[in-house]
Amino acid sequence: MDIFEGLKQQITGKDVKIVFPEGKDIRVLGAAIRLNNDGLLKPVVIGNVEEVQAVAKENGVDATDLIIIDPTSYDKFDDMVASFVDRRKGKATEDQARTILLDPNYFGTMLTYMGEADGMVSGAIHSTGDTVRPALQIIKTKPGASRTSGAFLMVRGDEKYLFSDCAININPAAQELAEIAVESAKTAEMFGIAPKVAMLSFSSKGSAKSEEVTKVAEATKIAQELAPNYEIDGELQFDAAFVESVAQQKAPDSAVAGQATVFVFPEIQSGNIGYKIAQRLGGFEAVGPILQGLNKPVSDLSRGCNEEEVYKLSIITAAQSLMD
Repeated sequence: MDIFEGLKQQITGKDVKIVFPEGKDIRVLGAAIRLNNDGLLKPVVIGNVEEVQAVAKENGVDATDLIIIDPTSYDKFDDMVASFVDRRKGKATEDQARTILLDPNYFGTMLTYMGEADGMVSGAIHSTGDTVRPALQIIKTKPGASRTSGAFLMVRGDEKYLFSDCAININPAAQELAEIAVESAKTAEMFGIAPKVAMLSFSSKGSAKSEEVTKVAEATKIAQELAPNYEIDGELQFDAAFVESVAQQKAPDSAVAGQATVFVFPEIQSGNIGYKIAQRLGGFEAVGPILQGLNKPVSDLSRGCNEEEVYKLSIITAAQSLMD
């Protein structure tokens, strides 16, 4: 079964609501309409109702069945302001909150936090920072995770892998890298991927010595202690993690080497380069980034995304909301 067909079955009939703060972007609006018409979830689109409907009409699509909320006329806005002020614990006054919450990302994040929605998808016209910042301030990370991270589902035919972190953390410390590994294993399971987690490096089992190698080796030990139920090993070079014949030479005693399905990069530079090489040269479809470690799911689109990518990431976000 196609991976997305499986996710569709998971979310159908579950009455999941996903917020789309970028209601005037036709890629987002088109995906929201499809998701609604397919009966997969209930989209909540943020924006001026007349402006959103005008965009739909200009592009020949029908948005009349969508829930569209305008922050300037939201009937629970006062409650939202009070909840935001309480959540920020003295970091925002009521007047400041009334201004901040007119920002569609903050407004959408608060809808999610208050239980009016189950998750949020943004980033088509906003930067990663503008999408993630409200989530970190309001939804925050769940117990056991000190920060969020961004994973990509890599799909080519029947092959499927998870690459992480390719989007958020520039140079995570060993503890943070370990947490990313554990969250990535959980994300992989959501896609039916049996997680065998490789902690990647330019060294395999001490073949090179440097601070960078030491960090990955330490992260591996921490991750193994945090989640002994998962198979996690490192440090491993990519070929040792992926190619069985190389694994037999470089890490013969590893339960992960040569069989890895989840690849945890040591820092964002190699992660970002790695997933794009697989995408552009290897022909893999890269879906994400899928944000991990938050109390409720918030997904960050690429500003170069198309409607299909919005559609698929929304399905993933809905499935994440049903986890735990």
